[in-house]
Amino acid sequence: MEKNSVCILGAGAWGTALGKVIAEKGFPVEIWSFEKGVADDINTGHKNEKYLPGVTGLPSNLVATTDINRAAADKEFIIIAIPSLFILNTVKSILSVPNIMEGRSLIAVVTKGFITTDAGPRLIVATLEDYLPGFYKNNLVYISGPSHAEEVSRGRLTGLISASPNAKHSIRFRELLSGPFLMVFSSFDIVGVQVCAAMKNVIAVAFGMLDALKELSSFVGDNTESLLLAAGLSEIQALGQAMGATHAETFSSIAGVGDLDVTCRSQWGRNRRFGREIVLNKITDKYKNIDDLISNLSEIGYLPEGAVACKAVNTLAASKNIKLRITQSVFRILNRETDPIALLGEMVKDAARFNM
Repeated sequence: MEKNSVCILGAGAWGTALGKVIAEKGFPVEIWSFEKGVADDINTGHKNEKYLPGVTGLPSNLVATTDINRAAADKEFIIIAIPSLFILNTVKSILSVPNIMEGRSLIAVVTKGFITTDAGPRLIVATLEDYLPGFYKNNLVYISGPSHAEEVSRGRLTGLISASPNAKHSIRFRELLSGPFLMVFSSFDIVGVQVCAAMKNVIAVAFGMLDALKELSSFVGDNTESLLLAAGLSEIQALGQAMGATHAETFSSIAGVGDLDVTCRSQWGRNRRFGREIVLNKITDKYKNIDDLISNLSEIGYLPEGAVACKAVNTLAASKNIKLRITQSVFRILNRETDPIALLGEMVKDAARFNM
């Protein structure tokens, strides 16, 4: 196994951006792409125009393959960057790779969301631990933070959290990723960081809807959006604590308020964009309910993880008897139970009354 060799599973924007950062440090990186066209673009054009348009000059030591077992074989580090809907089946497909069977590779997850199981929605790391060899129990690393791939790939100063019960593994990934413009901090709170990463996408959908409403109504302004952000952070913390988050400061860190803020306000935010298009373009009107929407997300042209996470969070909140008013309102809108414009103003006021 070559020292500092890296496999990235997933050649989307984030997987490609991380691959670029690591390869620029001189480490060999092999990225697995489900799509041959994307792999060819990385290998021959040294770019990923489909998922990371405008970013050129990917390092020559960043190579792509469509053979997932080849990508994962004999790598010291494996980073999983597959969308939450597909992550479990992807991980199942590499269980027979010898370095994974023997627990020799260090594994980190950068996917944001939940995994739907027969027992209901679960956090990603805990679910993967059930399928990976026993060596990986309490040894996986979860990496998150306010980090749009479009900016990381262009060298904009960015901070990340590397969370794991195993401090040594957290530090190894921190050292792998850290560089002149990428600051990485360690945390033990792998549950809290995961909840922040998944649930902020739901709040960002609400924020996008509210942002669109600013163009249609004098009732909503910047003050209103800040009210939503504060109430949304309270909901994230409520669910995180109910699910076993260990450090209250997680929610005030870059993993919590930092990631929430950039997801809601950035031009790159897909969930913010999705929320805006619900109001301005009525993008969800052709779907019967949230299940129909999730089944046809590929039609949208980009992946708003908040739609998937919203259903999971709504289910988790009900199972834990927690009132999450923003999440519930977004769920009702995506489930076609109510008109978004009619609900948005009351949603913010109601959430603020409850959470402040």
